[in-house]
Amino acid sequence: MAQTVIIPVLISFVITAVLGPVVIPLLRKLKVGQTEREELASHQKKQGTPTMGGLMILAGIVVTAVLYMKDYPRVMPILFVTVGFGIIGFLDDYLKVVLRRSDGLLPWQKMLGQILVTGVFSFYMYFYTDGADKALIPFTGGFENGYYLNLGWLAIPVMFLAILGTVNGANFTDGLDGLASSVTVLIATFFSVVAIGTDSGIEPITCAVVGALLGFLLFNVYPASVFMGDTGSLALGGFVAATAYVLQMPIFILIVAMIYWIELLSVMIQVTYFKKTGGKRIFRMAPIHHHFELGGWSETRVVAVFSIFTAILCLIGVLAL
Repeated sequence: MAQTVIIPVLISFVITAVLGPVVIPLLRKLKVGQTEREELASHQKKQGTPTMGGLMILAGIVVTAVLYMKDYPRVMPILFVTVGFGIIGFLDDYLKVVLRRSDGLLPWQKMLGQILVTGVFSFYMYFYTDGADKALIPFTGGFENGYYLNLGWLAIPVMFLAILGTVNGANFTDGLDGLASSVTVLIATFFSVVAIGTDSGIEPITCAVVGALLGFLLFNVYPASVFMGDTGSLALGGFVAATAYVLQMPIFILIVAMIYWIELLSVMIQVTYFKKTGGKRIFRMAPIHHHFELGGWSETRVVAVFSIFTAILCLIGVLAL
């Protein structure tokens, strides 16, 4: 257990923690700084804080996963999705903060990249694994005695919806110091517990994500000295979705990663309502974490509440097995 659980956590933690004092000054030197929204007065002091810190997270995950990949081949598809979405996020960040192209990747470019990564993963899961069209139904008895939803060919479009929704939900969650990191480290811990309990062979990468995020939080908690950027948030969303599918647990994403989906839906609802009503809003600001901020909550309170909520959801996820 120590070999596949504790050591991956320690390796990825050390890599990320050691990279912090090296990467952050380099990002400052390159002037890879975050641009904050003008509506958030309390965030203006963050202008210029280095972003693209997701490179530190990816380094910890990739190095650790590669060390274990030979003996744990099921790590590979999860690593592919994590890195694939991380590359898309990196290109978007690079265009925005290095080349100063305000919009980064064009919407169609970002969507095309996400569809390609999801498509390759979906093809692999459907044609080269058993049960990619099956999803464990929560609270029905667990892996051995529980019921599975069998979608047949519908599994492919549902997989696209689940992965793209999770990835973009994770992206929207990354808006406060330590928010996406804190929420996702709990989700990764949940999947690590499941992976260990089922002897699935993916625990080296789930534990690597836990370690990488713990290392990143050393620099990302309030007041953050670095942000993960799209490089990190898209990669983490990809990790969560891919892991759930490899474990045949995509329905559990709606439980343990509910914060992602609440953030995503808040944006969709806000935009739709704004357009339909000619400028009216349901939330003070979307994503929803800004709604609470503008309602008087401190940034640290929002992060704490969202993290506690996720911890409770992960416990419910364990009960659902």
